[in-house]
Amino acid sequence: MRELVVLGTASQVPTRTRNHNGYLLRWDGEGLLFDPGEGTQRQMIHAGVSANQITRICLTHVHGDHCYGLPGVLSRMALDGVKHPVHLHYPASGEDVVRALVSVASPGIDLRLQPHSAAGEIAPGLEVRPLRHRVETYGYRLTEPDGRTMLPERLAAAGITGPDAGRLQREGVLRGVRLEDVSIPRAGQGFAFVMDTAPCEGAEGLADGVDLLVTESTFSDDDAALAAQYAHLTAGQAGDLAANGGAGTLVLTHFSSRYGDVDILAEQARARSGGTAVVPANDLDRFSLPKRQRPPY
Repeated sequence: MRELVVLGTASQVPTRTRNHNGYLLRWDGEGLLFDPGEGTQRQMIHAGVSANQITRICLTHVHGDHCYGLPGVLSRMALDGVKHPVHLHYPASGEDVVRALVSVASPGIDLRLQPHSAAGEIAPGLEVRPLRHRVETYGYRLTEPDGRTMLPERLAAAGITGPDAGRLQREGVLRGVRLEDVSIPRAGQGFAFVMDTAPCEGAEGLADGVDLLVTESTFSDDDAALAAQYAHLTAGQAGDLAANGGAGTLVLTHFSSRYGDVDILAEQARARSGGTAVVPANDLDRFSLPKRQRPPY
């Protein structure tokens, strides 16, 4: 299963209808929890998300609306008896804050602190790139390795059936039939998470070619001066990011409480998003990674 569960969508302060940040990405056997703000543990209950599903926690930076829910989430994991290792990724400059938050959580889980201080891969398929905010901030990108799509008609013509198809995929050649003879290239799926940043090269690199892009849309284009002052994106800039990267779907979130209706933000993003679909997130929304269309052959 590859699915994004939105646990909260508010920036800085929660509102009556929006909790602080929190996003769980289910990616095959992994559960990556991004930026758990205050109240994330309760939102998990509403969303039907089990603490046992979390294998990694990824903090973009240590501003409170992105990390104050960490002690509650860790305590819930301890209460529920989570046995597997839990990797906590965060900017190295936030070490003191992270350790303080961890120190007030209930002990009892195998928590592995993994700070990073530069762009690069931090786990298989998971990379970070620096963003431009008021404190050290990183965005995350998860990418599936490229593969190949088997073509049933060509397999049948070559006499490859049943378990032999899997064997051919593993070994590359079977009884003189090559994998490339009965399959076509398939690009791996990609997901990017971009929070709290002014436009920058790091954000562009994260968004490039991903199927699902989650990004902040804190301010409207009309409040571009505020966005620049606080190093955030406007809705239109989020649309630019998706269009320039050729993202499949753009999910907008991290809305300022000044906007009771975020439809105007979605409209501004769509006006500049090119061919990218734009969806404004609400708390407890779920987004499946778009299914790939089978290419012609």
